[in-house]
Amino acid sequence: MNTISTASNNSLGVTRLPIHGGVSRHMMSSSEIASLTEKAHKHVIRDIREMVADLEKDGPVLGHLTEDKDSRGYTVNFHLDRELTDTLLTGYSARMRRAVIRRWHELEGQGADAERVPTTFLEAMRLATDQVEQNQKLKLVILQQIPKIEALNRLASTRGSLCITDAAKHLGVSPLEMFAWMSKNRWIYRRTSHAPWSAFQPRLSRGQLEHKLVKINKSEADELKVVEQVMVTRLGLVALAEQISGASS
Repeated sequence: MNTISTASNNSLGVTRLPIHGGVSRHMMSSSEIASLTEKAHKHVIRDIREMVADLEKDGPVLGHLTEDKDSRGYTVNFHLDRELTDTLLTGYSARMRRAVIRRWHELEGQGADAERVPTTFLEAMRLATDQVEQNQKLKLVILQQIPKIEALNRLASTRGSLCITDAAKHLGVSPLEMFAWMSKNRWIYRRTSHAPWSAFQPRLSRGQLEHKLVKINKSEADELKVVEQVMVTRLGLVALAEQISGASS
């Protein structure tokens, strides 16, 4: 069996072998296997010895196993790679196997990028390029969120639903531009050229627009009229802010 003292341990009983070719390899200790499977550590060590003895009939298991000993020469821990760990688990119950496999998945998913240590100038350049690409993607995500943030800020200052003219003021566009945009993008429509605006049914169903009866009189001499008017809800104002800001950016 192999005995090494250069592998680094952590508090979870997981060992990383020294880096070879820019790759660090995880090992799992017998003590952690014992903890995960709820078996006595001495029994896990016994199982490992029996497994290794059987495997070494076909040749040594160099590189797959390390052994820690104390000053008296007694085994303190074995460290197994993924292959030997899976081999050991074949003799354990499904519940025990599942606990250890879950832990392996955690280990393999932790800091995969952080473990890439460049050993050549070319690898360093590739790593730098990858990091630049990741930063650019993050910047793009942030830029995509700006319209939503601005929309929420506008929403915070509104109460209830707004007429389209007032919604345009909140969004910083002219009422004419707002009516034209909403008509073009199937928010509102007119049955005839002189008919009042109506909301498309999908916008009503989504709660973005609603119809309300409002009182209108252009002057004191005019007769008071009650008409149906399209109103923009809070939800609609947020959607408009995102779409109009995105279209203009």
